Amino acid sequence: MIEIKVPTVGESINEVTLLKWIKKDGEFVDRDEVIAELESEKATFEVNAEMAGVLKTIAKENDTLKIGDAIATIDENAEKPAGSKEQAAPVVPIVEESKPEEIQPAVTVIPPEQQHIKASPVASRIIADKQLDPSSIAATGSHGRIMKTDVLEALAHPGKKAFEGQELFSRNIRTERMSNLRKTISRRLVEAKNTSAMLTTFNEADMSRIMDIRKAFKDKFKEKHGVALGFMSFFAKASAIALSEWPAVNAFIDGDELIYHDYADISIAVSTPRGLTVPVIRNVESLSMADIEKKVVEVAAKARDNKLTMEELQGGTFTITNGGVFGSLMSTPIINMPQSAILGMHKIQERPMVINGSIVIKPMMYLAVSYDHRVIDGRESVGFLVRIKELLENPELLLFGKDPVKSLLEL
Repeated sequence: MIEIKVPTVGESINEVTLLKWIKKDGEFVDRDEVIAELESEKATFEVNAEMAGVLKTIAKENDTLKIGDAIATIDENAEKPAGSKEQAAPVVPIVEESKPEEIQPAVTVIPPEQQHIKASPVASRIIADKQLDPSSIAATGSHGRIMKTDVLEALAHPGKKAFEGQELFSRNIRTERMSNLRKTISRRLVEAKNTSAMLTTFNEADMSRIMDIRKAFKDKFKEKHGVALGFMSFFAKASAIALSEWPAVNAFIDGDELIYHDYADISIAVSTPRGLTVPVIRNVESLSMADIEKKVVEVAAKARDNKLTMEELQGGTFTITNGGVFGSLMSTPIINMPQSAILGMHKIQERPMVINGSIVIKPMMYLAVSYDHRVIDGRESVGFLVRIKELLENPELLLFGKDPVKSLLEL
């Protein structure tokens, strides 16, 4: 009998939460098979079986555990159940071939708009007859099935829709325990507001050139590099160049000292069902556009699947967050401490702009930089954001950081 204990996951982490058991109590598990998921204050990680045997769980889901606590035992002397990990060969039925004229329809054709409705036969007929939107009907049947009474209730109260699983005029409240990740997010946001002199400066960028480049080269880029050409690579590359020119934006405050970084480790804010995470893309200044896009896809996928390691979440020098994917037109992002600044991207929206005395419709994006005024002065924050704007509106500058013609003329 061996014990499975909570592993050490970081120097500053003392406790974790048992999110869920992947394998159940009494099940036979193979060596190195994932048996559970744990969540620390910074990331989610898996626990593997150290030996093959029968699992006996000790901790329960949502339990808070200390590092080194036993969560389960494995009886390595138990025999492996016969037939485990083996599947019987599928039985393929022999169907006698029918002549075309003998084939009859097996099912009634369902209109496309009703194909995904889970409803009783009577409810389905009423929905079709009254041309109701099934999504507007609160289902009370098992497994989300719409019953006749649900449809009649919706007809009796047009334009009224209760929360999912609730009745009209419900006063129900629910209490859920805060996850370690959510606690950490809460603590760090309050820390950022209370310990930094945070200000935000705004600007806007004409996204025409970038959108034209993506439209012209997206297929070739995908074929060549195996990844789509998104907006994040342009913003990350522009930020790396601007950070090299405005080093205070890339600095930390540490007591009475300022720590400057001669590289750009950019954190990318990723929203997941469990909360906001900020995995880091390291040395962005040294990566190509394709390299950046690949890393963005990689860390975003890991964040959604709760596969990020502690190393991938620590050490960023600057953060980019994109509220535009959710429709945000403008926001004031909060600094990701101990960093000193964060760049906010927003929704691209066509707006009338005055260019050379004429009104032209342009795809515009509001940009925001929140910064710690203890480290960064107004001139530096505004200059940094203006440089970002210039690089985005003239993407060819991302190659050298300068206008090619001026470089040629050594100006």
